[in-house]
Amino acid sequence: MNPSNQELRILPAARKYWRDRAAEAGGVAATHDLLASLWGFLRNSTPSRLRQLYGDAEYDWDYRVNTTSGAVGWRERLLGVFHSPYQPTEPVLFREMLDTLQGLTRLNFNEFTFVDLGSGKGRTLLMAADYPFRRVVGVELLPALNEIAQQNLARYRSDSQKCFALEAVCADATTFPLPGGPLVIYLFNPFPETGMRRTLANLARTLGENPRPAFMIYHNPQLEDMLCESAALKKIGGTHQYSIFHACG
Repeated sequence: MNPSNQELRILPAARKYWRDRAAEAGGVAATHDLLASLWGFLRNSTPSRLRQLYGDAEYDWDYRVNTTSGAVGWRERLLGVFHSPYQPTEPVLFREMLDTLQGLTRLNFNEFTFVDLGSGKGRTLLMAADYPFRRVVGVELLPALNEIAQQNLARYRSDSQKCFALEAVCADATTFPLPGGPLVIYLFNPFPETGMRRTLANLARTLGENPRPAFMIYHNPQLEDMLCESAALKKIGGTHQYSIFHACG
């Protein structure tokens, strides 16, 4: 994917959003959802609402990076209405999710590649670098956010960093060719239903062609039922904030 003109992408993204929703629930519901989403975007664009988004800036101050949801341009926020709004993961919760995964599976992170599908500005990639993963890879649809992620990866410095093979890729995360070898896949509710279906199909195809150990952490699991219905996944743990799945080839 190489979207060179972000302005031209807004209208096609809105049309695709409507078509996907119409296929699921009909044209009337799709139109209602589109208008409601646009109204929500306008409501959240007031100065007071935007100011609230800087409440997660402590991590950025500590590591001199730019991962807060407050400093996101209006185009990326509007495109997020049609894909998924950018929101960074809280560090304490991220550590809980990784520690829970390791407690459930006793896996050796050194053998696994961490893949964040919908990586935004890359905060999760930086936090994953504090674990001894073989590689850390982020996949983000919006070029402006991925460019910031690449800058963050370049400037990140931490005494606790254990993985130094970090990469941020601009691509469609629903169809991205997953790396070879064992995988830990991370999702922060990055897709609507149609995107999740494509992601699950891509995962099933990948593991069918090249079986290997794989696990999925699903943060804010609004579409958990879809994952539970997938023959490629088996839920092994979690809380109301996240679910952890074992992916079966």
